[in-house]
Amino acid sequence: MFPNDAEYLAIILDPIRVCKKYKPKFGKGTRGGGLTLSEFQTLYERDSFYRWFGLDNPMMYAAHKAAGGMTSVYRQLGIGCEALFRRLLQDHLGLSDTAVRWSYTVPTASGRSRRLHLDGRVPLAEITDMSLRKRFHTWMSQSATAVGVDKGVFDTLKGTVFEVRQGYKSKDSKRQNADISNAAAAYTKAYLPCAVILSTQIDSDVLHRYRAEQWAVLTGIVGIGDPWLSTYDFLRDVVGYDLAAFFDRNHTALRSEIDSVLRAILLPEPR
Repeated sequence: MFPNDAEYLAIILDPIRVCKKYKPKFGKGTRGGGLTLSEFQTLYERDSFYRWFGLDNPMMYAAHKAAGGMTSVYRQLGIGCEALFRRLLQDHLGLSDTAVRWSYTVPTASGRSRRLHLDGRVPLAEITDMSLRKRFHTWMSQSATAVGVDKGVFDTLKGTVFEVRQGYKSKDSKRQNADISNAAAAYTKAYLPCAVILSTQIDSDVLHRYRAEQWAVLTGIVGIGDPWLSTYDFLRDVVGYDLAAFFDRNHTALRSEIDSVLRAILLPEPR
């Protein structure tokens, strides 16, 4: 076993294991979670319309459970990726837990303020190893140039903030606008914004829009040797950790856990 493998596996898999307990709520979920199969059948059997059409069928429950559970798997995988990414910044750039976290406040219509968070941060001044700091600064410089950041603006930047996602399949304009607002806020706070996608699942229109709004964007392409385009090359060549190799050598454990989760959410009730 490589150093840190067990710890890193737990960081990314523990959130996913939560999905095994997923139950659909049908608008009636209790504080402790959703409805069991028997509770679902009781609810639908009492509804004449649903009973006439046979929607109290256990397969309908299984379909709801699978649909919600699938969304939960993607969400929890993203949460695990965010946590692992922050941990890699800590362990391999020598940063504190406080240093790798970033948030800012915005006013709301009610006159109060709301705190928004991004998923990671690298403040250059807190990288004590000067060779690592220089390497990260070089990466920042070329990333900023690639998305059209003026040199005068770049010279004011004190680090990078990251938005980490397992994938970006959605073309939800509300989410895109929120991310673009995050980028604007990052620049006002003197940080280069960077989206880190662990997979290659990102819509090309979204990718081009983000780069046009001066987001640096890394995607999950493996083996191209370009830390300005590839998440895995960035982590290996700039941060100093080969995450692709970690996933590759632990793929059996990763696949086994996902298989277990999918079996739990695809069956009406666990066996």
